Amino acid sequence: MSDMFKVEIITRNSTDLEAFKMKMAEIGVSGMTFSHVQGCGLEEGYTELYRGVKKVQNVFDRLKIEIVVSSVPVDDIIKAASSVLHTGKAGDGKIFVYPVQQTIDINTGKQGPAAL
Repeated sequence: MSDMFKVEIITRNSTDLEAFKMKMAEIGVSGMTFSHVQGCGLEEGYTELYRGVKKVQNVFDRLKIEIVVSSVPVDDIIKAASSVLHTGKAGDGKIFVYPVQQTIDINTGKQGPAAL
């Protein structure tokens, strides 16, 4: 069985998804999952006045992209994602890579890389 990896990207909510999907298609990525999430990190927050009380807002809307691959090199995904998502400002996001032990297609029953 060949190695499978999950690439998880947390980035700005304002990301151009069409440009990202086209870049992934160029390197052979055929499926992705997108989720809208919230989080905080090194990016500075801002102070807002709510009903006369100052409140520091440091939780931001983010986009979470999940990709599981076996035949596309993870380094290619990292390079392609970085080229599209990099702005040079705090909050560009992070990329995490995890090994995937098993994948099962519920519809067909295929397992491993064939299930992708």
